[in-house]
Amino acid sequence: MADSAHADTVTIDQLVDWLSRFRDLVVDKQAYLTELDSAIGDADHGSNMARGMKAVMEKVTAAGTPSGVDQWGKLVGMTLVSSVGGASGPLYGTFFLRIGTTAGATSTLDGASLSAALRAGLAGVVSRGNAEPADKTMIDAMGPALDALDESLARGDDLAAACDAARAAAESGRDATKPLVARKGRASYLGDRSAGHLDPGAASTALLFTALAGAVGGKAT
Repeated sequence: MADSAHADTVTIDQLVDWLSRFRDLVVDKQAYLTELDSAIGDADHGSNMARGMKAVMEKVTAAGTPSGVDQWGKLVGMTLVSSVGGASGPLYGTFFLRIGTTAGATSTLDGASLSAALRAGLAGVVSRGNAEPADKTMIDAMGPALDALDESLARGDDLAAACDAARAAAESGRDATKPLVARKGRASYLGDRSAGHLDPGAASTALLFTALAGAVGGKAT
């Protein structure tokens, strides 16, 4: 469990743990993500994400614990942009870069600060990908996750509970992409044939929030 003294904050160590857990999940689910992408994309989302997150953890391990969230976000974001092919690298890279820029040099984030940083990350993804809700993209999982996080915090829940609510909403958002017709990316080339398949970016985003919930709550993912 998270240290009770930090129940309402997220530390740099927990952010690093978030990355480690996300790396483990995308490596474990690499074939699953690739299978999803083979139906409506280039069949490389799993391999791209696994390669990118392995590179991230190698860089983080070599550099040591970052002094602030800004340094953490820059390291993660730039590594993803440079090591992940396709659209995933720029999108996930922008997400983490915006988190770091928004949070700044602090080494801890409270609920409001975490939400603001994640919202900035989402805004970066939206701007970079020029996508809207229901376009069958990763924001269909990310948007609901952040709404759930904010709603949970507004009820007075602690960060662990709020992040778990975000995880559940991301998974629901992922599942809700199945009947949608893709309007962005390679999947959009299929038109109506893209319906009936989960969006691989939404699937990896659900893993991202599963990892966050695990890191903040101190639970196995």
